[in-house]
Amino acid sequence: MAAFALVAEHKSFAKAAVALGVSRSALSHTLRGLEERLGVRLLNRTTRSVAPTDAGEKLLARLRPALDEIGEAVEEITALRDAPAGPLRLTVLPMATRTVVAPILARFMAAFPAIKIEISSDGALRDIVRDRFDAGIRPGERVERDMVVVPVSGPIRMSVVAAPAYLARAGMPRTPRELQNHDCIRLRLPSSGGLFPWRFTNGTDMFEVAVEGRLIANDTDLIAQAALDGVGIAYIAGESVEGAIADGRLARLLADWMPTMTGLYLYYPSRRQVPRPLRAFIDFLKAERRAEK
Repeated sequence: MAAFALVAEHKSFAKAAVALGVSRSALSHTLRGLEERLGVRLLNRTTRSVAPTDAGEKLLARLRPALDEIGEAVEEITALRDAPAGPLRLTVLPMATRTVVAPILARFMAAFPAIKIEISSDGALRDIVRDRFDAGIRPGERVERDMVVVPVSGPIRMSVVAAPAYLARAGMPRTPRELQNHDCIRLRLPSSGGLFPWRFTNGTDMFEVAVEGRLIANDTDLIAQAALDGVGIAYIAGESVEGAIADGRLARLLADWMPTMTGLYLYYPSRRQVPRPLRAFIDFLKAERRAEK
């Protein structure tokens, strides 16, 4: 039943097989056996798609609340054990992977050897309920209002940076408007497909500058590397390039014009029983933040 629910929700045998940790052929065999025992087709299959039949939709509507109840019951029993155990699935913005998760990951895994962690590092706005993640980490303004949130960083200060070699070749912009005369490396947002806006402040008002450039990417690591290689000027979270700025490989530009953005938040759906692996991860992050202050 749980296998059927995952296939129906993902509309894909391949994705459901990955989530369950089984082969696609084994999952297909399981679903055929279920349909034979019930005597009714639950899924319409083609070479390109999978979708529930009317009978499958009715079963799924009744089944999902029941499976959630069973999951919560299992979590309550698991909570009686001495140490948190089980899977923890997180979807994390790449910058948060580097600045929040990576620095504490080894210590967390050493402290909780029975927790199995899967981290999906991408810039897309994933639906954590639909995609069966326990939690995500994103900037506050990109978190849905019905989520429980936990701050995991201070405010993020954006930076405009370029390599000394680029500045020697193209000159130093003195105001944000002068960026329109430069080769700017722009970020394509994976979620909306739009370009990340280059925002600045004059101390009282926020404004945007429409920049141009030969390189557009949806990967902030690639953008940072391109800036290091002298391709152009990048607009990026300061935390991502602090080391390169400190050792002189990148120069910080227009510092007086840069806005501060909302910090990073861990978020998860409101529910009666937070999974113990997730609770352990949240408490660990909170303890790390207190130790840094």
